[in-house]
Amino acid sequence: MEQLVVNAEVRGEKGKKAAKILRASGKIPAVVYDEEGKSTPISVDSVQFNKVWRSITKTTLITLDVGGKQCDAFIRDVEYDIMTDTVLSADFFAVSNKKSLVRSYKVQYQGTPAGVLKGGFMVKHIPEIKVRALPKDLPVRVIADVSKVNIGDLYTVKDLGLPESVTLLTPAESVLVTVAPPRSK
Repeated sequence: MEQLVVNAEVRGEKGKKAAKILRASGKIPAVVYDEEGKSTPISVDSVQFNKVWRSITKTTLITLDVGGKQCDAFIRDVEYDIMTDTVLSADFFAVSNKKSLVRSYKVQYQGTPAGVLKGGFMVKHIPEIKVRALPKDLPVRVIADVSKVNIGDLYTVKDLGLPESVTLLTPAESVLVTVAPPRSK
């Protein structure tokens, strides 16, 4: 996946009136927080931001270009108006890629288990896992290919095949999926 870039400008004006003027000019008021908790008010182009925001997950690292100075960042929070289908404001979290982060992922399942095709029932045990990694190494999604799971087989967290740069915090032997035998009449 190519690196997504959001261009931003530092803004001096704060408050409701300034935010309203920014939105009228096609920009979104935003704030970027660094790892020490320091915040910088910025503004981003609404069209460019929406293209990026609608195509990423919470763990997708983007490049935030603030007046020519680039940093890696996550989109932490977005205030969205459902009535007008517009983003009202956004928060970014800038990272240095020197400190590892802990993230939880909902496991996405891919494929139909072989045991289900033989009449069994797929049983999901834990809905999400926790990992630790440097921001640049965090996976965008965690996908479990369950197509080879037969009746009686276990698909565990260690079977996910995550890169070595990602440390599992959920026990590796935790069961994600099993296939129960068909019910007898």
